[in-house]
Amino acid sequence: MPQSSRYSDERVEKLLAELVQVLEKDQAPTDLSLMVLGNMVTNLINSSIAPAQRRSLARSFAEALQASVREDNAH
Repeated sequence: MPQSSRYSDERVEKLLAELVQVLEKDQAPTDLSLMVLGNMVTNLINSSIAPAQRRSLARSFAEALQASVREDNAH
């Protein structure tokens, strides 16, 4: 079941487009882009979440990521 968000689709899409634009401007390959985004997630969790909640949030994030990955051949 999709999670409802307190943020509008428009706001999410705008931020996503801006992040993609930065990565494309740098011509970052997929592996570098994933490394940078992973480091960003780690930094956000470590700097914004109470230590007692970090592992649980990281686990939930990882599960949501796995659930959102498609297994079709499109790329």
